[in-house]
Amino acid sequence: MQYIKLFLLLLCCYNSFAQPKMSKELIDILTKSKSELIQNVMNNKDSFKVQIIYTQINRDKNNTPHFTNYYFNVDANNYFNPASTVKLPLAFLSLEKFNNLKEKNINAYTSMLFDSAYSNQVIRHSDSTAENGFPSIAQFIRKAFLVSDNDAYNRMYQWVGQQTINRNLHAKGYTHTRITREFMGFTEDENRHTNPIRFIDTKGNVLYKQPMQYNTDSFHFPPPIKVGKGYLNAKDSLINEPIDFTKVNNLPLEDLQQMLQSVLFPASVSAKQRFNLTTVDYKFLYKYLSQYPSETKYPFYDTTHFYDSYVKFFFREKHQMPQHVRVFNKVGWAYGFLTDASYIVDFENKIEFMLAATIYVNSDGILNDDKYDYETIGWPFMYQIGQTLYQYELQRNRKYKPNLNVFKINYDRRNNNDKRKQIKEVEN
Repeated sequence: MQYIKLFLLLLCCYNSFAQPKMSKELIDILTKSKSELIQNVMNNKDSFKVQIIYTQINRDKNNTPHFTNYYFNVDANNYFNPASTVKLPLAFLSLEKFNNLKEKNINAYTSMLFDSAYSNQVIRHSDSTAENGFPSIAQFIRKAFLVSDNDAYNRMYQWVGQQTINRNLHAKGYTHTRITREFMGFTEDENRHTNPIRFIDTKGNVLYKQPMQYNTDSFHFPPPIKVGKGYLNAKDSLINEPIDFTKVNNLPLEDLQQMLQSVLFPASVSAKQRFNLTTVDYKFLYKYLSQYPSETKYPFYDTTHFYDSYVKFFFREKHQMPQHVRVFNKVGWAYGFLTDASYIVDFENKIEFMLAATIYVNSDGILNDDKYDYETIGWPFMYQIGQTLYQYELQRNRKYKPNLNVFKINYDRRNNNDKRKQIKEVEN
C-alpha cells in the first residue's frame, strides 16, 4: 500500500511539473513569420497564456486522412476560460441524447417547451427566430454556431443535464473537461438543477416529458485558479483581488480540438471517443459549423454586424470570406480570452488543415470591465497565425491531393425580397 501511495504522489508531482508541449516544426513556421505581433506574443507566451495546436492532414492513396499535431505552449493544466467553445460539445451531446432515446418519437426538430421548477429557472415557450415560432434543439445549435448565442447554450445544457454532460464527456476520454454552469449567473446549486421540458407535436400534444434533472455527482476541482489583479462584481464594484475560476467551466485546447476532429473525422478516433450520431446528424453539424449568417433564413441576422467571418477568427480581419474557403469551427471569447478551434478547407487549392488557438489579452489586469485588448492584439493575432499557417499549407507538398467532396455543402439561400426585421443584437 505504501508503494502505491508513493507512486500516486510521484505521479501527481510529475503532472504538476509537466512541461508544456512544444513542437520545433511549429515554432520554426511561426518564427519565420514577418508579423511583429506573432513574435511579441511568442516571446511573452506566459503573460498572453497563448496555446496553439496546428494539425497537418495528409491523405493516402485511398483518401484516408492521417493527422499530425504540432504544438506551441499547450498544457491542459494552464487554464484559460473556454467561454462559448463549450457550446461545441453541448451541441454534440444534445443530438446524441436523442439517439439514446430511440423509442421516443422526438428529434432535434421537435418543438420543445421549457418550464420552471426551481430557483431562478427561466420559462421558454416560444422562439421568434424559428420558422414555426417554437424552440428546438436544431434551432439552438444553429444559433450557437452561427453567432455563438448564449441562450442556445443554456437550453442545450438544460436538455442534456449537468450530470449527463460530464459523465458522457469523461467516458469518452475527455477527463480534463468540466462543464459546471449555464451562462445565467446561477449558484452552484442552481446549476445542478435544470428545467423540466415538454416536447410537443404541431397540435400541441405532449410527446415526451423530461422532469427537472438534478446532478448528484461531486466534482473534483483543481488547485485554485486565479486570474488577473482585480475584477468588477455583479454590482460593478471593483474587487482588488484575482477572479476565481476554480469551479467554472474548463475545456482544454487538446480536448476541444479532438472533439471537433471526432465529429468531422469520426473514423480517425477510437470508438470510445466518438459521439453517438447519425448520418443526418453529421450532415446537419457540418452545415452549421460552416454556414454564414448571410446565408441563413432562420434566424434572420443583420449581416452588417454578423458578417461572414464574425465567428471565423482565423479569417476575421476581412469581413468577407474567400469564396473557395470554408471553416468548420467554434469560437469563444470572454474575460479577455479568445479561442478558436477550426478545420479549414480550400476547395480550389485542395488543401485542408486544423488549427486551434487561445490567447489572453487583458493588459490592465481587471476582468469583467469589458476593457480587453481584443481589437488591438487578440483578433489581429488570431488572424495572423491563421493566415501564416494557411499560406504555409498553400506551399506544402502533398503526395496525394485530398478529395474534399464530403465537405461540400448545399447551404441555405436568403430571399433578397425578404422584408422581415433583422436580428441586430445577440447575447454572446
